[in-house]
Amino acid sequence: MYLIGEALIGNGNEIAHIDLVIGDKNGPAGTAFVNNMANLSLGHTPLLSVVRPNLMTKPATLIVPKVSVRCLDDANKIFGPAQAAVGRAVADAVAEGILPKENAEDMILIISVFIHPDASDFRKIYQYNYGATKLALRRAMEGYPSIDKVLAEKDRGTHPIMGFKVTRLWKPPYLQVALDLDNLDEMERIIDSLPDRERILIEAGTPLVKKFGVGIVSKIRELKKDAFIIADLKTLDVGRIEVKMAADETADAVAISGLGTQESIEKAVHEAQKQGIYSILDMMNVENFTEKLEKLTYKPDIVLLHRNVDLETMKAERGEEQEAMTEWGNINKIKEILGNCGLVAVAGGVVPGKMDQALESGADIIVVGRYIIGSRDVRRAAEDFLEKMPQDPDTMRLAMDEDESI
Repeated sequence: MYLIGEALIGNGNEIAHIDLVIGDKNGPAGTAFVNNMANLSLGHTPLLSVVRPNLMTKPATLIVPKVSVRCLDDANKIFGPAQAAVGRAVADAVAEGILPKENAEDMILIISVFIHPDASDFRKIYQYNYGATKLALRRAMEGYPSIDKVLAEKDRGTHPIMGFKVTRLWKPPYLQVALDLDNLDEMERIIDSLPDRERILIEAGTPLVKKFGVGIVSKIRELKKDAFIIADLKTLDVGRIEVKMAADETADAVAISGLGTQESIEKAVHEAQKQGIYSILDMMNVENFTEKLEKLTYKPDIVLLHRNVDLETMKAERGEEQEAMTEWGNINKIKEILGNCGLVAVAGGVVPGKMDQALESGADIIVVGRYIIGSRDVRRAAEDFLEKMPQDPDTMRLAMDEDESI
């Protein structure tokens, strides 16, 4: 049996990232410990951690450099402040009861240490690696993170080295602005005018895609690096190819027409899953869309329902139950079919006065076109909808409030 821990602390070139394994000398971790010592590789020579020369720490700890040690300057950083930081952090973890003192002779630690080649401040190298090592040890011993923590954070987390944020739809509702245009200058004006809000999704409307190709998604990405961008392809056939084309242009979601055959829809949804993007099944002009959705083995992430003023009349004529119906159909039934993670979007002449009705009906995404893109004051028009929605999901979150609860 062995435990695993990880921690990242600091900033700049001196940032510390620690990965570690805690195990028993007689177990697989002990075998890996000896193998690492006996099988050296150029630039990644493991070294025993010491608290000072001639005094190795206990439990026995092996430091494995993550970044190639290319010269004596690199060696000085790993053999100097990094080695001292790890060694003292391990010893302090025993003194503080994080690691059990009675098991110090039987345990071993393998710790991977990241030292940036351009790191130069030895005190920061020491400080950050000390803190990261002790935090990773505590996390390993406490089993952090729990699977519930991972699931809660998976769609909202950001990585500092990526340089951009991947937006996920983890906290509805959202406002989807449909750019049903055929003019690039107008598209840029509208995008520049939109409020900088997490709740805004940008749709590359079908007219834009038809005139400028699916590459329009990349153009929008240049204007809004972290935006959630939907390619409204209304795919009917060869869905795999079209979905891949949209994904290659960095689309976050692609709209598939519900008028397609079951086979075409499932192939498109499957390709979206493979590409790691959202699939939207557009039910415009689809009759009995609930039944069609139930037949799909591969369910879309989002179902887009269009306002159907004839729906209630048709239901009444058939003598069917009206209680659960809305202007967009039975949203709750759609969500039941999609499962826990499924979302429902509504479209069709939605104005701010209908927002409460849409949200109360269970809609997760409100799709708006003309009211916003046709307005002289795009920002104000968008805010007419946004003011009826909650604050952005992470607005009230403290910068350092995403890790352990104490």
